[in-house]
Amino acid sequence: MEIEISFGGNKKVNASVSGHIITTDQPQDAGGDNTAPTPYELFLASIGTCSGVFIKFYCDNRKIPADKIKIIQKTEFNKMTHLASKINFEIQLPSDFPKEHIEAIKNVAALCKVKKQLQATPQFEITTTIN
Repeated sequence: MEIEISFGGNKKVNASVSGHIITTDQPQDAGGDNTAPTPYELFLASIGTCSGVFIKFYCDNRKIPADKIKIIQKTEFNKMTHLASKINFEIQLPSDFPKEHIEAIKNVAALCKVKKQLQATPQFEITTTIN
């Protein structure tokens, strides 16, 4: 997979992936225009939305309505490093959600590929070229 990163003015940094443009920005107190999430916010949101995809597929395959399900993701940070130290997911299910599927919903949320990637740290290689 190839993702092209480009600069969009002021503190905006964009990623072109699979025909989509993802825009990131910085808050105003960091010199940005606050028009989009920061890259780190986008990264954290990708974990929750990934779990959401697995929940949605599970529900769709069983014809269980998912429109009233919410995931509340809360992140705790290490005070020294400012990096995430714990990520909590609260899956809010509607009162009419089938009780026999509750445990399975927790299990499929844990299948998130973004979460699995965090647990399998990749190697990074950085090179430069002159065009």
